Amino acid sequence: MTRKYNVPNMILIGSTARNSGKTTLASSIISKYKLIRPVIGLKVTTIHDKNKKCIHGGEGCGVCSSLKGNFQITEELDASNNKDTSLLLTAGADKVYWLKTLEGSIYEGFQAFITRIPENALIVCESNSLRTVVNPGAFIMIKNSRNCQMKKSASEVIDQADIIMENNFNDDFQETMEEIDSIMKK
Repeated sequence: MTRKYNVPNMILIGSTARNSGKTTLASSIISKYKLIRPVIGLKVTTIHDKNKKCIHGGEGCGVCSSLKGNFQITEELDASNNKDTSLLLTAGADKVYWLKTLEGSIYEGFQAFITRIPENALIVCESNSLRTVVNPGAFIMIKNSRNCQMKKSASEVIDQADIIMENNFNDDFQETMEEIDSIMKK
């Protein structure tokens, strides 16, 4: 049986495909909740094999091959570029972290991350794979209306989603935000 962390103060956002709007939704959530409580952003990159060819094709960005050890946690300090972690910081997160982890070390990587987080903070996280080791307060799966393919990591956890949102790329998350509010108040 897989060990799982219960993290009721986490809003976890997954997606069926890349470029589906996870960061846009996460930024909206952060902007709303930052006025109420501390908010921590987290992006998780799960690496299946750091010595293999990049799963996105080409030479890759070096993220997988640069991993030192089984996982690595980096705090984002630069809000001036267009990386997902920078955008979360720009949205108003108190701190933003990037957890890069081998597939078999997600639990340990999250365990190391959670020790850095104040108990009263809301964690807004982008990841499919983290759902395999975390029971969040709310889990949103974004379906990409422009890409009908489904990532393997999404297919493994979509049945655990509290909300499945079809993203039509109009940046109107009002209904989803209301659903999140309702779930998080329980």
